[in-house]
Amino acid sequence: MSRSPIASTLLPGKPYPLGAHWDGLGINFAVFSANATRVELCLFSRNGRKELARLTMPECTDEVWHGYLPHASLGTVYGYRVHGPYEPHHGHRFNPAKLLLDPYARKLTGPLRWADALFGYRLQSPRADLTPDRRDSAPMMPKAIVVDESFHWGDDRPPAVPWERTVIYEAHLRGLSMRRDDLLPHQRGTFAALSDPRFVDHLHHLGVTTIELLPIHAFLQDRFLAQRGLRNYWGYSTLSYYAPEPAYLSGGELNEVKVAIRRLHAAGIEVILDVVYNHTCEGNELGPTLSWRGLDNASYYRLVPGDERHYINDTGCGNTLNLSHPRVLQMVLDSLRYWVQCYHVDGFRFDLGSTLGREGNGFDPGAGFFDAVLQDPVLSRVKLISEPWDLGPGGYQVGNHPPGFAEWNDKFRDTVRRFWRGDPGQRGELAARLTGSADLFDRRHRKPWASINFVTAHDGFTLADLVSYAAKHNEANGEDNRDGTDDNASANWSPDGSVEGPTDDPAILATRGQVARAMMATLLLSQGTPMLTAGDEWLRSQQGNNNAYCQDNELSWLNWDDAQTPTGRGMVECVRRLLGLRARLPAYAERQFLHGRQEFAPGLHDIGWFGVDGEPLTPEQWSNPEERTLALRRARRDADGQVHVTVLLLNAGTEAVEYRLPPPALIWSRLFDSARPELPEAPLDHPVQPVAPHAAVLLAATLAPSGPS
Repeated sequence: MSRSPIASTLLPGKPYPLGAHWDGLGINFAVFSANATRVELCLFSRNGRKELARLTMPECTDEVWHGYLPHASLGTVYGYRVHGPYEPHHGHRFNPAKLLLDPYARKLTGPLRWADALFGYRLQSPRADLTPDRRDSAPMMPKAIVVDESFHWGDDRPPAVPWERTVIYEAHLRGLSMRRDDLLPHQRGTFAALSDPRFVDHLHHLGVTTIELLPIHAFLQDRFLAQRGLRNYWGYSTLSYYAPEPAYLSGGELNEVKVAIRRLHAAGIEVILDVVYNHTCEGNELGPTLSWRGLDNASYYRLVPGDERHYINDTGCGNTLNLSHPRVLQMVLDSLRYWVQCYHVDGFRFDLGSTLGREGNGFDPGAGFFDAVLQDPVLSRVKLISEPWDLGPGGYQVGNHPPGFAEWNDKFRDTVRRFWRGDPGQRGELAARLTGSADLFDRRHRKPWASINFVTAHDGFTLADLVSYAAKHNEANGEDNRDGTDDNASANWSPDGSVEGPTDDPAILATRGQVARAMMATLLLSQGTPMLTAGDEWLRSQQGNNNAYCQDNELSWLNWDDAQTPTGRGMVECVRRLLGLRARLPAYAERQFLHGRQEFAPGLHDIGWFGVDGEPLTPEQWSNPEERTLALRRARRDADGQVHVTVLLLNAGTEAVEYRLPPPALIWSRLFDSARPELPEAPLDHPVQPVAPHAAVLLAATLAPSGPS
């Protein structure tokens, strides 16, 4: 079949929608630039190697350049060249020698190949970024492809897991399956493996309801990493907000993403995307010109007032997207809606969420981004999670986001780590974290689920390393172990602290296992939304690396064989039992913060705190920094009038303790003991419960409507 000739000119077309859209007769192209003087559409051969035509966009309406290409077909490969002033001191960095990726590109073709021509300025110039580079960057640039986005979703419905029943599993798409020998090689590390029935069965076995994927938007392999022989593994360097990362598509087809989500939904599992709308991959003024910088630098980025050559860097990544600009905010909202409507994702975790809420006077829970998302009829109905900090002024904003957003709660992480390490003075702080961090979130009618509780995440130690290393070991990153945090609240649990990492010492291994299980129990038996890190369920190690962002190798990839070792199987069963208890017990479906105001029987309130003697804690006991025990009692009435009571007994000390259970006298059952997780559930025959060192024990009882039973 012969291909239709390329038109020599564009028809005016329409300014909406932005991006490239095929209507069966041709393609409408629309791209925003407020400060450009001319925009050229560049058409390429199907493999992206040969530029076939440059067509001037004929119209600009309300700062949107647009044109219609008749007879153009799906599969058209394109990019833009944008003319305008090259005046870095005034924020303008137009350079038509640089091919630019459409910010609304749905699919990419061809890799980015690093070369000096990708930079808008001459790298070797003594004037740094002030001298424009006139070399053509097209041969090194990925291009956009016009695609058909139709897909037969059948009866797909979002699982819509209630927040109070949500259990999040944070995972890296590539790392999940790269070491799965039972998959075809080309499927490993891709969406084709994400919905593999064996992986879905694993999530079901654990009791996970929601998988949260590290960035799957197309991202840049940073030049400084390539020069070190490393790769950007985590993906927090976005190249396109609409196109999936090409390396994550086993056959290069976008529908692979949709099939994976369709199958996970059929299994009742939600999919949340970790998204990076706070900065782009273009870095600071010395970074490459790939898309937004060349389209309209002064609009897309926040620049230093009075010194527009430089970028405001609240993100620590060189630049900050200017969400105060309506077209930039539109791009982000359009992207979010696109992933919900086109790919049926169930929510988003916003990287450096404080940046998204920063206005001219600092962070504002009423910022335009939050207002726009929360009033949106599509976005306001999905799960929204913020990482509530960044490096900018006033960047730490845990608990200060608006209702409708959940937040990563690093105070939970730090407190749980310090308590189980045996640090002094943690009792009161832990009490707050166990009950949804009401001190942070109980305002503006927010719910306990707003606290995303975690002990580990992709950024930092794994659970195994948290109990095996006293210090980070990031030498493999090539930065002389300077990268990554030094404040890990970790310990290696050897008697003199000298045994870092692997050991054959059974006593050290036993202690490490007890502490790890106690921390896992604390996470999964706390009010709030628990988040597991993939691999922690079998104690995966990264050999002490707490910043594995550049380790796209076996250091970071999950080794599923480890889940079949005795240690791995034991930990998986521990997590399964804990999540089963969480799903079964009414205390963990509580939608309200508890403040001890409801009394079900004399002395039995909805929440209470006790010492080992079974008596309520006194102010002196709360303030005693050397106390390392805590008993939390919770009570909740069901629809039949029965009151369900649980008691969580914690002992972070080095010696066993005996807890006398608080009144009233009930028939208690031991449901879980982290020191002996193999023990079945069993009734207690006396009101005293021993708790081993570094251990957590969960007990339960019921109170009938007519009295104790």
